[in-house]
Amino acid sequence: MFAAVRDTSIYFDIDGMGLAPVGPQMVERPVAVIIHGGPGGDHSGFKGPFSPLTSAMQLVYFDHRGQGRSATGDTSRYTLDENVEDMEALRRHLGLGPIVSIGTSYGGMVAMAHAARYPDAVSKLILCVTAAHSGFIARAQQFIAERGTPEQKAVCDTLWAGGFKDRAMLAHYYDVMGPLYSVKHDPVASALTRSRGTNSPIPLNLAFGPGGFLRSYDLRPELSRITAPTLILAGRQDWICPPDFSEEIHALIPGSRLRIFENASHSLRVDVPDELRREILEFATAG
Repeated sequence: MFAAVRDTSIYFDIDGMGLAPVGPQMVERPVAVIIHGGPGGDHSGFKGPFSPLTSAMQLVYFDHRGQGRSATGDTSRYTLDENVEDMEALRRHLGLGPIVSIGTSYGGMVAMAHAARYPDAVSKLILCVTAAHSGFIARAQQFIAERGTPEQKAVCDTLWAGGFKDRAMLAHYYDVMGPLYSVKHDPVASALTRSRGTNSPIPLNLAFGPGGFLRSYDLRPELSRITAPTLILAGRQDWICPPDFSEEIHALIPGSRLRIFENASHSLRVDVPDELRREILEFATAG
């Protein structure tokens, strides 16, 4: 399905009942908006791992502009600020009240900014393996320089240079980097998941390359504006958004809760899927 908002077309999909029959009544369930990472990814990789959440919530998936199945367009608008405004426009287009906002990696950056700028639009905020400012890039560069294999250093040089020319190059990057993204990396399963999606190199290049918007963003001054109860989830072995970035977010969002999974890296939904779903469900449905 597509929503015509803000001079673009945003792809979205819905999973689960918003009104569920419970005994003699129809019970309204919370609506959770799932915000994918990248930039340059799409929502498809979340559907399998997150589908069990429909036992208690209705899920709304969407693709950022210029990514996945959403429309392409003016690449100067492939930015975090535009993604935040698109997300809010989609929420209003769908007639949703306050949402459970679940953002992973780059999606967590969008979720943080959205919750700070539209506090009344968010009932619960769940941030997975993310960072509030551009310092995570220098840390990731240091990690690769010290611990990466020669092939990992080569593909990361392409990432830092904003040099992905096509989807084949991007697929090769994820093949090489897979063991760092997940401690339970399965190359066959990973390739199958990617084959269902539509990874886009242009948004990734515009974010991470020289002068890219993720090179200079800083959401820390905004985090005190977040009023929604917030859960922050991190992986102890995460190479690109290490847990101290989650600890920093925890310190800056009043009353937030932090959980660090010891045996997980960046892909929580691969490394600790049951624990991840349990944390999300318990937090999102708590009174």
